[in-house]
Amino acid sequence: MEEELPTLKNVVDHDTDEDDPPALSSQALAALKEFLQEQTQSLANPETEEAKAESEVGLVTEDWRLSQFWYDPQTARTISQEVVSLCTDSLHKVACIACPTLYAYLKNLDPTISVRLLEYDKRFEQYGSDFMFYDYNQPEDLPLELKHNYQVVIADPPYLSKECLEKVAQTISFLAHPQESYLLLLTGEVQRDRAAELLGLRPCHFRPQHSSKLGNEFRLFTNYDPLERLGGWEQEI
Repeated sequence: MEEELPTLKNVVDHDTDEDDPPALSSQALAALKEFLQEQTQSLANPETEEAKAESEVGLVTEDWRLSQFWYDPQTARTISQEVVSLCTDSLHKVACIACPTLYAYLKNLDPTISVRLLEYDKRFEQYGSDFMFYDYNQPEDLPLELKHNYQVVIADPPYLSKECLEKVAQTISFLAHPQESYLLLLTGEVQRDRAAELLGLRPCHFRPQHSSKLGNEFRLFTNYDPLERLGGWEQEI
């Protein structure tokens, strides 16, 4: 039989004997019960823990002056999981060009993956040695030890201009391992032909989305066929 709760008052009863424990007010008891219910639901619901993990990714606030628009959680998770699936051994190194959302999700998903973030915004210096300042106007102004040192390169050029994509493509070629490299490019649909011409990339069925709704249609282009992942490549017409 459950023990019967003592009668409660609106305040703690200070008139009881000093040896008796003070009674909680009804408001305090209700708050305690609500807290315990939330804890129970959190343990029973993995999605609650997943949402907590996403809140701890640690992104800084978007700065539209730098053309920063973070991916929504589903997009960031999907692409991060794809990258993890490509990293089949400890030799794989990942470079994220101007896509701090993916860097943060990757490190949250698998902290053991070697990931370098090339980014103009120096607020991301908080990532320590994983951060490297990068200005797409100087596409190969990078340490020589990074040259052809990455098996996975992900890029999200900050602008949808021909010049920007051309220069970011130079950086991708500088970083990518010449024998084996997986390239993922997130940019606007308007760059489809240039992505194919510059890097031999094709669009996947998966459509990236941003937390801030953008007017431009975004696509994910790769240099490899993801097969059943990411919806696969679009069929060429």
